[in-house]
Amino acid sequence: MTHCILIGAPVDEGQRRPGCLMGPAAYRVAGLAGTLSALGHQVEDRGDVVPGPVGVQTCANPAVHHLPEMIAWTEALARATEDAMASAMPIIMGGDHALAMGTLTGVARHAARADRPLFVIWLDAHSDFHTVETTTSGNLHGTPMAYASGLPGFAPFPPFPAPIPGENICMFGIRSVDPAELAAMQPTEITVNDMRVLDEQGITAPLRAFLDRVRAADGLLHVSLDVDFLDPSIAPAVGTTVPGGATFREAHLVMELLHESGLVTSLDLVELNPFLDERGRTAKLMVDLVGSLMGRKVFDRPTRSFG
Repeated sequence: MTHCILIGAPVDEGQRRPGCLMGPAAYRVAGLAGTLSALGHQVEDRGDVVPGPVGVQTCANPAVHHLPEMIAWTEALARATEDAMASAMPIIMGGDHALAMGTLTGVARHAARADRPLFVIWLDAHSDFHTVETTTSGNLHGTPMAYASGLPGFAPFPPFPAPIPGENICMFGIRSVDPAELAAMQPTEITVNDMRVLDEQGITAPLRAFLDRVRAADGLLHVSLDVDFLDPSIAPAVGTTVPGGATFREAHLVMELLHESGLVTSLDLVELNPFLDERGRTAKLMVDLVGSLMGRKVFDRPTRSFG
């Protein structure tokens, strides 16, 4: 049994299409707490995070919008996630992907205090490797992975507390990377399992290779699941659809393998925009994927030996 702490993060300021702020409510209506409880987990819903007072910070990039708001969200979510990590597995219900600037800060602080390395699986169509200086859209939901990697160009955000080494990051299923992001990623040791890799090698081998590294290092594993990791034909409720995403079966396989690893210690659910959904189908699919991540099986199989 896992103690799961649900944290609502109604963040809408990291992009320009309104609606993600309704995500936490949609997950609750779709039965996330009930799904976890039915699997035998202890569930505590701490409600929605409320950010502190918004400052007046500015930056040199005129495209960036809602900068003070996102700094306030980052600080508030870092506190909430770090506090939850002390005793449980936080599941952050977003909200757009800019919220990960805060959640990754919180889990990184906890990992540093526990003296264990932090690993991240980024399930997303995008690499989100822009900085505050390089983003041309000004949308800060495209920056959290660069922030967590310790890249320069994030003033006036507070410095990331313990930058995550590239070899501890796996981008899984990406298929849309801007030139500036590609240039910033090339010197790193980030594992990039884009859709071509997954088409050629399948889901299992690349994912297990990364999970084996997490296990060997006795690492903490943060999973950040963006709705646009999924193909828009099965998950339309996202403002950044990119064709060619994971299928229903592929996505569930990823979740089942993550569960079998026993390594996941925190989870983001991001970019769900209920305003764009079709009778809640995307919210329900995301809840079902969390069910697979937390142990729901169609047929019990012997646990893989990792000896």
